[in-house]
Amino acid sequence: MIPDLQRRTVLKSTVAVGSALAVGGTFSAHAAEAVPGGGTDRVHDVVVIGAGLAGLAAARRLVAAGRRVRLVEARERPGGRVWTVGTHGGGTVDGGAQFVGPTQNRMYALAAEFGVPVVPTHQEGDSIFWYRGSPLRYPVDSPLPPELGGAAVDRVIAEIDTLARDFPVGEPWRHPRAAELDAISFAQWIARRTSDAAARLMLGRVSGSAVVSTPPEEFSALYMMNYYAAAGDRDHPGTYGRLMATRGGAQESFLGGPGAAGIPLALAAELGPRVMYGAAVRHVSRRGPLLHVHTDRGTYRARRVIVAVPPPLSARIGFSPELPYARRRLAAGFRMGSIGKFVAVYDRPWWREQGLSGQVVGDGRPIDCIYESHHGDRHVLLGFVRPEDMRRLDRVPERRFVAECRQSFIDYFGPRAARMADYGFVRWNTEEWSRGGPVAVSAPGVLSRHGRALRQPVGGVHWAGTETSDHWPGYMEGAVRSGERAAAEILAELTH
Repeated sequence: MIPDLQRRTVLKSTVAVGSALAVGGTFSAHAAEAVPGGGTDRVHDVVVIGAGLAGLAAARRLVAAGRRVRLVEARERPGGRVWTVGTHGGGTVDGGAQFVGPTQNRMYALAAEFGVPVVPTHQEGDSIFWYRGSPLRYPVDSPLPPELGGAAVDRVIAEIDTLARDFPVGEPWRHPRAAELDAISFAQWIARRTSDAAARLMLGRVSGSAVVSTPPEEFSALYMMNYYAAAGDRDHPGTYGRLMATRGGAQESFLGGPGAAGIPLALAAELGPRVMYGAAVRHVSRRGPLLHVHTDRGTYRARRVIVAVPPPLSARIGFSPELPYARRRLAAGFRMGSIGKFVAVYDRPWWREQGLSGQVVGDGRPIDCIYESHHGDRHVLLGFVRPEDMRRLDRVPERRFVAECRQSFIDYFGPRAARMADYGFVRWNTEEWSRGGPVAVSAPGVLSRHGRALRQPVGGVHWAGTETSDHWPGYMEGAVRSGERAAAEILAELTH
């Protein structure tokens, strides 16, 4: 999508949220407080780096406490990985995060506060499990078609839930078997528990692709166990089902109306001129008691800094003095998932007439996971591109990318799927300030050795971002929680 289309989409969504979001020139205003030489004439209590949900939540909490805050963002818009994009036909669809589910209480509260409707995901009919070139129908609430290794899947899920029940959520390095679980990939962990090919596909491939957009051979079993355990809250331990399911799980509902982007747009409007866009951070340096944040729009001084970007992107920021070894190794050991999202828009949900839920998982290519949603009065099937295929397709011409994604829909649903009223897509791998998504994952050997550096402040620098959350890392809920936690850390320090 071209920059002008991105800007029009942001402004269109802003208006849709309501008159409270009439922010005028907020998205194009850059340096209202800049002085000659690129510096500023004031010292901020906190500079927050990154205007995704984590940075916005942190800034909001700090401003509410009466602190002087500057929020700097590399993009020309807020929201990070929550983004409404333009379609081929001139409409808009959610290009990033959009689902919410039980125990994601902060997101439900924000949606209610800003009038963004929460819409239940369609959960009636059969799902499709695509396996070795054939579609197999099965009940939407079942983990796998009965004829394909259902008992094996159930056994492994039971073991996952047992591990999750007493897991040190958000601190996986404290688990008694942390070194053992971190020494192997999630694919290896699954393979040691079942030889059934369909069960391995469902548990390993689907978890890896559908949830973190990374092949299960590339992230550690410890990382994934923490992900399962974190799918809850203090009163409700995480489970496989709450992470993976639609009914009662993380995909139970989606944010309607203006889409999920309505929330970061509303938060940014509330913060007003405190947000600086087009201000990529290049370096953070300490000079005496203050931290200097050097951006493309000037240098800002602060008593504290919150870095609210994924660990791999934080590694692109220079620091002086240099960050501790553990923090540098942690950032180097995380990598962004490889994700593309293709949204097919239809005039009506014709698949329901065939008794289908609209949900697909399996080993198809390039799209291997589909959910039903809708945007306004239009019904959509949103597909996620398999990570290996996303790496193959991230730079190909748009026509080829669209053709391959369209073919996946035809494979799964038949020739009727080709008659799209509209479509939109995002290739997150090519988005400069995300470089993938939906979340950064850790390779084997990283969390058990360097995980403590994930949230540990360093010389006045604090860390936020969904990857740092205790519960729901990788989700919008985790982003908000992380920002509020980082703000609370700083408020406690500045109060004493």
